[in-house]
Amino acid sequence: MTTGEAVSETPISTINTTPLIDVMLVLLIMFVITIPVATNSVPIDLPSGLTTQVVQPLQNTVSLDANGTIRWNGEAVESAELAKLLYSTTRMPTEPQLRFRPDAGASYDRAAQVLAAIKASGVTNFGFVDNDRFGHFEQ
Repeated sequence: MTTGEAVSETPISTINTTPLIDVMLVLLIMFVITIPVATNSVPIDLPSGLTTQVVQPLQNTVSLDANGTIRWNGEAVESAELAKLLYSTTRMPTEPQLRFRPDAGASYDRAAQVLAAIKASGVTNFGFVDNDRFGHFEQ
């Protein structure tokens, strides 16, 4: 040291954070490595053997003719009887699938009434069928 330089005799009061940051990064890497891989799979016990039978769910079809006739699996029914049939299907241990098939010439109002009856009955397993035939309109 030369005689012209001034030396500061005060101690440094700041903490050296470099080792602290190094330790934190190592811990972060350790936690990331130990996290299990997230999977979206559901474990299912599948039957073994090649002689398994495919079980089809029960399906009921409500169709609406062009003249407004409601049909339950092909048989004509009244609105009150349809409501009873729908109510009985919701009380089964396994609710059967309800398929609605309106005719292209059926009244919109009548179709809306049938859909309202289906909704009021509490049916949850419901779908429309044969809608692909309405994909192209003739002008």
